[in-house]
Amino acid sequence: MDAMVKVSGLGHRYNPGTENETLALAGIDLDVRPGEFLVIIGHNGSGKSTLAKHFNALLLPEEGQVLVAGMDTARPENLWRVRQTAGMVFQNPDNQIVATVVEEDVAFGPENLGVPPAEIAARVDAALAAVGMEAYRHHAPHLLSGGQKQRVAIAGILAMKPACIILDEATAMLDPAGRAEVLSTVRRLNKQEGITVMHITHYMDEAVGADRVIVMEAGKVVLSGTPRQVFAQVERLKELGLDVPQATELAHQLRQCGFDIPPDVLTVEELVDHLCR
Repeated sequence: MDAMVKVSGLGHRYNPGTENETLALAGIDLDVRPGEFLVIIGHNGSGKSTLAKHFNALLLPEEGQVLVAGMDTARPENLWRVRQTAGMVFQNPDNQIVATVVEEDVAFGPENLGVPPAEIAARVDAALAAVGMEAYRHHAPHLLSGGQKQRVAIAGILAMKPACIILDEATAMLDPAGRAEVLSTVRRLNKQEGITVMHITHYMDEAVGADRVIVMEAGKVVLSGTPRQVFAQVERLKELGLDVPQATELAHQLRQCGFDIPPDVLTVEELVDHLCR
């Protein structure tokens, strides 16, 4: 497979033909490789969540084409296979939890796919183990922390055996500990299971460990590259109303004060190393 997701000339408008018409996406071209960890950043209204919803056919292209594992999302007969292939985790985990017991919630997706009961049980076991929630299988989801709820939501997606997981601001409502839990889980699934991850976020530090970062503005991709390549462009990102990782920002300020520090510092450890030299 050349691309897990292939987007060609994608355009989308909200409220077309009305006085409230809004251009959300304008001619997006994007290929996401199998097994890639892609982070999409941009300020509110840049189009990143609209793009994410096209990845699993919650929105269909008005212009252009979206292929998921070679399947055209605009073809009705592909809908369920597309959503099995590309699972989506939303901002509020409470909106994805439908059962009163954790293991029943994780089983919900496979049951609706008609998976045999013995296979469902095996999938639930594997999914809970993958997100480190085996000990909570008999708990009520509403008693869990935000990070734990989001891990249950991810387990529910994993039980449907997707090749790709899309996180649409999935850490936005979590505290720092919860964010760390979810990101650790997702990175492990990406590296160990080979699951393609597309993570939409407004936390710049969450993009540091990505394979690639794309920056969106006014419905277009305006920057793309490795985290080092993208975050080295501090002034450009600030023009777009975005921050950079804290270590990158501090390195930028020190460089302006005359310190000999490279522009592509991403972590505290790297910054300390350069200062010690």
